[in-house]
Amino acid sequence: VQLQASGGGVVQAGGSLRLSCAASGRTFSVYETGWFRQAPGKEREFVSAIAWRGSPTYYAQAVKGRFTISRDHAKNTVFLQMNSLKPDDTAVYYCAAHSRGYSDRYNYADYDYWGQGTLVTVSS
Repeated sequence: VQLQASGGGVVQAGGSLRLSCAASGRTFSVYETGWFRQAPGKEREFVSAIAWRGSPTYYAQAVKGRFTISRDHAKNTVFLQMNSLKPDDTAVYYCAAHSRGYSDRYNYADYDYWGQGTLVTVSS
């Protein structure tokens, strides 16, 4: 499975961005897709996840109510709509996928496939 992330950029606080994660290859083996982020000097942290069939969805407390994860089945693409962005959201965002139903979706070590990161910078 190959993942291609895109959509990062620079935005002012309060603004919005939409990240995309296009999957290709053996996508039928994917169980769940997630987004993680890593700010400078910090550990990679869970942001959101979605089952490959489109639901259920999961969010970190820090983004709940502001971010929405969704999936376009026809395009094998997962989106992360980010609204009301804050400077604390500044990070490199990574999409990832795993193939096991028993994986810990909140733990980046349980993901098998990773896209390249896309940088999100929120200015105050």
